[in-house]
Amino acid sequence: MSKLIPVTILTGFLGSGKTTLLKRILHEQHGMKIAVIENEFGEENIDNEILVQDGREQIVQMSNGCICCTIRGDLVQALSDLVTQRDEGKFDFDRVVIETTGVANPGPVAQTFFMDEEIASRYLLDAVITLVDAKHGNLQLDKQEEAQRQVGFADAIFITKSDLVGAPEVDDLRHRLQHMNARAPIRTANFGETPIDTIFDLRGFNLNEKLEIDPDFLRADEHEHAHEHGEHCATDCGHDHDHDHGHGHDHGHAHDHHHHHHHTDRIASFVFRSDKPFHYGKLEEFLSGILSVYGEKLLRYKGVLYMEGVDRKVVFQGVHQLMGSDVGAKWDDETPGTKMVFIGVDLPRDAILKGLAACLA
Repeated sequence: MSKLIPVTILTGFLGSGKTTLLKRILHEQHGMKIAVIENEFGEENIDNEILVQDGREQIVQMSNGCICCTIRGDLVQALSDLVTQRDEGKFDFDRVVIETTGVANPGPVAQTFFMDEEIASRYLLDAVITLVDAKHGNLQLDKQEEAQRQVGFADAIFITKSDLVGAPEVDDLRHRLQHMNARAPIRTANFGETPIDTIFDLRGFNLNEKLEIDPDFLRADEHEHAHEHGEHCATDCGHDHDHDHGHGHDHGHAHDHHHHHHHTDRIASFVFRSDKPFHYGKLEEFLSGILSVYGEKLLRYKGVLYMEGVDRKVVFQGVHQLMGSDVGAKWDDETPGTKMVFIGVDLPRDAILKGLAACLA
């Protein structure tokens, strides 16, 4: 069986710089043959004349071996057509970038790669990349739930056009994005300038043990919630708390710059950690209950779990109701412990954290 073709979903609101980034990726001499699918839903494609010179031609071959096609319609059909043409030797490509429309929710696009067997047998979803425009991002996030979903789904976030605003605005936006999605690295990329390895082969949808959680998010989060969640967060957060000593307990105000009291985002992320093992049966029952009730509201979730009686890490992740899990490496010299992150819309954070704590052995 031939190797699976990696796919990157590029998303972001109108004007966030997707086309600029795409043009840079397409024209750069990186030796990769990339097929770009512009996933337009019936509307007039404004970027068309930039990427595609001849309106009649649906698929255009670029000078460096990249190809572009605009689809108005079914993504599954387009992906299988591309693979057929590749198999027939009409053209060659080794990865696909899907650029979604500015208002699209990337969830259904991502789900295609799990739901459709034909697509899943040929393609591998690598990552969802979300661009957020530094100048208009806060406003778009306030007004548009799709913009929030794009952030919640992301495996990597790029703040674009940061040259148009001051450093405080960029910091403010960065902290807001961190709270919405604690697991996506956030970088700035002006004029599409970013190393190619920050875009491709991120393996965001792989069941792997790489679960980065933004340390600033955790620190801010601990101060906010340590008093609520008793031991399972406060005791094993794993940060040294030297910076607290000698301040009594009134240091809450020092961290206000992390919190957006003026932004009440419906999409938020939270983390569960424990150094006690989970009871397998209890956890399975609890998670399947959560997925059946909140599946549509859960955008992404991921974890490395410490299970009772298992000497290896258990890795799990999911999109909406679709969850996968796998047994990973041995704990070896690491102290076993669970780390899980949930990103979703209006999730009952405290109930989920309490429920998980009740599943510990």
